[in-house]
Amino acid sequence: MPVVCFLGLASEPADRPLLAALKQGLVERGHVVGQTIALEARHAAGDLHLAARFIDEMVQRPVDVFVAPGPAAARTIHRATNIPIVALGLPPVADDQRLFASLAKPGGSVTGFSYFGEALSAKRIEVLRELLPRSVVLGILHNVADPVFRAWGEQTETAARKQGFETVRLGLGTNTPGEVAEHLQALRSRGGDAVIVITDFLTVSLKDQILRTAAALRIAVISEWPTFVEAGALMFYGADIPELFRQAAGYVDRIIRGERAGDLPIQLATKFRMSINLKTARALDISVPLSLLVSTDEVLE
Repeated sequence: MPVVCFLGLASEPADRPLLAALKQGLVERGHVVGQTIALEARHAAGDLHLAARFIDEMVQRPVDVFVAPGPAAARTIHRATNIPIVALGLPPVADDQRLFASLAKPGGSVTGFSYFGEALSAKRIEVLRELLPRSVVLGILHNVADPVFRAWGEQTETAARKQGFETVRLGLGTNTPGEVAEHLQALRSRGGDAVIVITDFLTVSLKDQILRTAAALRIAVISEWPTFVEAGALMFYGADIPELFRQAAGYVDRIIRGERAGDLPIQLATKFRMSINLKTARALDISVPLSLLVSTDEVLE
């Protein structure tokens, strides 16, 4: 029976909807988890040393395919083994991490999907400007320990400044709640009333702390990850990430049937969604324009 390992660097609750979508995709392709295919899940909760131990464990088993829910997880696995990887959140072009040669012909052990990352940041900031027309100071909360997310923070800052915001970079180096509180308090002290949270394993693992602290400080949270707006963020705009995990099951299926990961082109996301949490908007005294409500895919009451 082929073995697939979902290796998340975030927490188990954060990874749960992604794992569920992957399972759904496998079932749709005729698999019965536990009978025709084994699916192992490991969640490192921001601990890269624990992730390395999980990878060693799975390599020894061994597994047939890894599923990596982000570029940091993909790089961590790629450095340790040549076992095929189906990764989500890959950059839309080949980068210096050498995970793949090109989108059309990855060429190595990595394939998967790109959801454009910070290429969508300008659209998020445009919507934020409609929601908070008088806002001046915008925080950008992101992982500075990882080169990909450090670069995405820089790209978001550039997009925000082009739209007239003064920016405050809030760099996370650890997964400690105290660092989140310190950053958001610093943002508020500078007059900031909104923060864009760049998604990676650190920020996803710290979701509850980010949202609790932001609510207490009356800071609007703009997210790239749908579970944030369901838990209290003001807005989400981005790729339909659970749908991409459902599609990723197709690549898993093809690899365990004998195709090479390097021969499977990296696909770009084509479906995007916007959600607005009206309860949060009311709590922050934000009036949502009708033009936004009619174009929003999901309005949470």
